[in-house]
Amino acid sequence: MAIDRIWSYAPDSGHVEGQDLTGFTVAATDGTIGHVDREAAPHGMRHLVVDTGVWVFGRSVLVPAGVVIGIDAQARKITMACTRGDAKEAPRFQTDSETRDREYLTAVGDYYDRLPPRETASV
Repeated sequence: MAIDRIWSYAPDSGHVEGQDLTGFTVAATDGTIGHVDREAAPHGMRHLVVDTGVWVFGRSVLVPAGVVIGIDAQARKITMACTRGDAKEAPRFQTDSETRDREYLTAVGDYYDRLPPRETASV
């Protein structure tokens, strides 16, 4: 996926503009990672902040919208095109101010853009 597209939902992802994704379960290709805490788009860099609960020691991860491959509104589930390990190894999200920090967001986008393509799982 091109880096300029990493911050936008793919047309076939099931995303509906204006849809509130807060609380949706987030699944990687190999299992659930948490739920959406919030969505933001500073500097045109749309992303989800995912609360991983105890899975990653109570921390959150930031996921660019372009990593989302499926949104099932009825099931309230989002599927990503990466593994749980990929999400865990992403640049560490520590403070809310990072969701507005262009340098941090660029590092996150670069990380996810370099991941190898994964087999997609159904939503």
